[in-house]
Amino acid sequence: MQNRVWTSLLGILLFASTLSAQTGRNVLLVVNSKSPVSRSIGEYYALRRSVPSRNICRIRTAADELIDRSRYDSEIAAPIAACLKRNDLVESVLYIVTTLGVPLKIGGTMPEGVGKDESSVDSELTLLYSDIKRGPHPIPSSIPNPFFGRTDDPFAHPEFPIYLVTRLAGYDFDDVKAIIDRSLAAANRGKFIIDMADGGNREGESWLRDAAKQLPADRVVLEDTTKVVYGQTDVIGYASWGSNDGHRRERFTKFQWLPGAIMTEFVSTNGRTFTRPPDNWNVGDWSTPKLWFAGAPQTLSADYIHEGATGASGHVFEPYLIMTPRPDLLFPAYYKGRNLAESYYLAIPRLSWQNIVIGDPLCSLGKP
Repeated sequence: MQNRVWTSLLGILLFASTLSAQTGRNVLLVVNSKSPVSRSIGEYYALRRSVPSRNICRIRTAADELIDRSRYDSEIAAPIAACLKRNDLVESVLYIVTTLGVPLKIGGTMPEGVGKDESSVDSELTLLYSDIKRGPHPIPSSIPNPFFGRTDDPFAHPEFPIYLVTRLAGYDFDDVKAIIDRSLAAANRGKFIIDMADGGNREGESWLRDAAKQLPADRVVLEDTTKVVYGQTDVIGYASWGSNDGHRRERFTKFQWLPGAIMTEFVSTNGRTFTRPPDNWNVGDWSTPKLWFAGAPQTLSADYIHEGATGASGHVFEPYLIMTPRPDLLFPAYYKGRNLAESYYLAIPRLSWQNIVIGDPLCSLGKP
């Protein structure tokens, strides 16, 4: 009995120490040598987070957002795997950070459905660890995320045979520089805004409500009517239906975001591009294609970054609701001190799919 108690205490202490133990040495920073903005972001992030030179992987590929599978394999996955093996980083690297200018999404060749083969570059890269160790994962369809829901476990290899992949991206270098600066100033304060749609999908609504229940009541603003929340101050977290809320009429939330603030929303294509829309563009509906931007009328994750958020989730193609980040896992983990990458990936059910996570993986609010 006494041995079991000491083992439990040791596990708790180990978990607590890992919440803040990761540094730039646990990051592989991916820079596209053919993209000036990617190079600039890489230089700035490496300086600010003390990323060793051996942890910087320089690839050479066109700075197109959309690529095919063969180019992903030969120009992204293969050289990154080579960097990890050549520099003996396969085990010590826990996080891969891609940068604006590294391709965003892989086009598909199969019909729409859960077995489709299109995906985000970043979600494919999460499986690079297991690809190196065990051989290539199957394409098409998605792969269960072994870290999903593991709220009490430290993220480490080999127990979790994946990398947590985040992207330093926005509309331009200034947006990304601001992400990095804000991540270093993050503190555990501010409000979590949970904006339900009152009549939206029952499962999604329950995740939003459960997220609110797991956070301190004095730090939650829960809106469960048809009213859309705009203009809040001191925001540290935001979850909603985005443009899928039929009452949402504004592109921007007009929030005052605190350093370290993160967001997520149940929107199919919010990570579809990092090309800046015209200033007069606004969210719309699927019935008026002439008003769409980058192939869709929906909200854009990059807008939240531009407005002042430090982290964001998104989807490059249709993910289906069940594959989107779960706010009832994301926000409690982040509030309790998990870093940004671990908090988001705890909440994402499947990999080799459409998800992206924007932000510095090492960003943390610290303990409450």
